[in-house]
Amino acid sequence: MKAIHEVKVYVGPAKLPLLEAAVIRGGGRVVSLEDANAIVYHGSDDALEVVDMIHDRIRWIQLPHAGVERWTQPGYITQDPVWTSAAGAYSPQVAEHILALILLGAKGLHTLARAREWTAKSTRSLAGSTVAIVGAGGIGHSLVALLEPFGCVITAVSNSGAFPGAQLTVAREHYRDLLPDADYVVLTAPSTSETRGMIGTAELAAMKPGAWLINVARGDLVVTDELVDALRADVIGGAALDVTDPEPLPPGHPLWTLPNAIITPHAANPEDAYWRTLAGRVEHNVRRAHDGNPLLGVIDPSAAG
Repeated sequence: MKAIHEVKVYVGPAKLPLLEAAVIRGGGRVVSLEDANAIVYHGSDDALEVVDMIHDRIRWIQLPHAGVERWTQPGYITQDPVWTSAAGAYSPQVAEHILALILLGAKGLHTLARAREWTAKSTRSLAGSTVAIVGAGGIGHSLVALLEPFGCVITAVSNSGAFPGAQLTVAREHYRDLLPDADYVVLTAPSTSETRGMIGTAELAAMKPGAWLINVARGDLVVTDELVDALRADVIGGAALDVTDPEPLPPGHPLWTLPNAIITPHAANPEDAYWRTLAGRVEHNVRRAHDGNPLLGVIDPSAAG
């Protein structure tokens, strides 16, 4: 995208002083939608709400989320105007959550902490374990750094070549090759036509009997009913899910009561960190738009679906 001499940004439709301040720190101006050449969106997450804001002077749209399937699936995202997501901005805090879930599973804390009598020791060490990161990107980079003290063997699924810190990287179509050797399979891939339902009965059966599945990406990457069956049959050690399908997970769903399932309510990105990092992304991209530098988190329309 060519430099925007004067970056005039509409922040909305919600009134958010924190994001308006970020625009100003980045060297932009906060203006009405009619006068804007850029949009920093934060609203109801109705895809049409954003589309209806676009007029012929809008050159760039900043979305607030890392996952953008609600806009890509209908095909709204185009190259002109340029659309950007918050991909990568939330990586450090999400990686912290992944590490916590891995350690909960390894140490059995989800059951031991609730025990009412002395039980047999069933914990294991994370050190030296094999962690497969499926959809390795910004979150994967942060997770690799957190796992470094544990001496874990890292394998990765990425279509961008060898992933830094991974002993083995395979392309997405070969992700199943990593499952048999992994002690922890971490899903961080976007929800697309190629990834939805990528973990089901066959993939769970290919994992180690004691392996854990960790999903912080999107719930529809996993076939929920097939995961429930696998957990009931102890096909794998357990599943730790920050995202589910359906979401929110309804009361009474089997995943709430299965002893080898850990559910957190899409909580990997804490509220305070969310706003801080989103504001930082807005500030950086406003400055980049002014200077004509590549924007962070540009969404490729051809990858939508």
